[in-house]
Amino acid sequence: MKPTASNDESKRLLLPFLKWAGGKRWLAAQHQFLFPSDFERYVEPFLGSGAVYFNIRPECALISDANAELINTYKEIKKNWRKVELALKRHHRSHDDTYYYEERARKHRSPHECAAQFIYLNRTCWNGLYRVNLRGEFNVPIGTKTAVSMETDDFASIAALLRNAEIVHSDFERTINRAKRNDFLFVDPPYITRHNFNGFVKYNNKIFSWNDQERLASAIECAKGRGVQILVTNADHQSVRNLYKSLGTLHSVTRSSVLAADSRVWTHNLIQ
Repeated sequence: MKPTASNDESKRLLLPFLKWAGGKRWLAAQHQFLFPSDFERYVEPFLGSGAVYFNIRPECALISDANAELINTYKEIKKNWRKVELALKRHHRSHDDTYYYEERARKHRSPHECAAQFIYLNRTCWNGLYRVNLRGEFNVPIGTKTAVSMETDDFASIAALLRNAEIVHSDFERTINRAKRNDFLFVDPPYITRHNFNGFVKYNNKIFSWNDQERLASAIECAKGRGVQILVTNADHQSVRNLYKSLGTLHSVTRSSVLAADSRVWTHNLIQ
């Protein structure tokens, strides 16, 4: 099965509509050789901004994330993109410092309003960072960006692509366990090392621990045994290399990041 949409559609660039710490738009653009050319279904358990998903544009996909608000946003774009876009334009007209903090504290009931709020805060908060306090409340301060509605927004095309996807709020292990022979599994977890000497740890140690890293490696090993094609990205750290060294071929690539103290990223290619 071809991994992308029709030839005419695949020529059009489809950009992620969210900013995300550790996003892989650069990987999809610069390292196409790492991705398989043929597979049955695309599976991604740490969706984030979906940069690789939007670059590949698979005909069939299972995409998931443990962030319920993020998953609601994708589902609402899929079902109600016009309503989301209208609400986002309202945020665009109202945006200033006062409005940002008022909206950050506001609780919406409508799923499409929640989705528009999520996109608005993502685009105007500091560096697109997603962080919550102990009460589960988004608490990132306002950033320097003021654009809310963008010329690059193409929610109609995004919704059309998402219609080919099953979108699930799920722990990564449950999603990986659903990957079958000839599926392509792309895994881009939060970067965490055994001793937490890692630039992202202060942002993700509450949501992804070393125990999760070990659980992830085990799930990947099982998926490999089922004949799944797999590509994993992770921190270029010896503890991580030791954990994954028996599972496939390691490639080191460099990418600088404003959020990471260590700019190195390594890609772990487990294609059968």
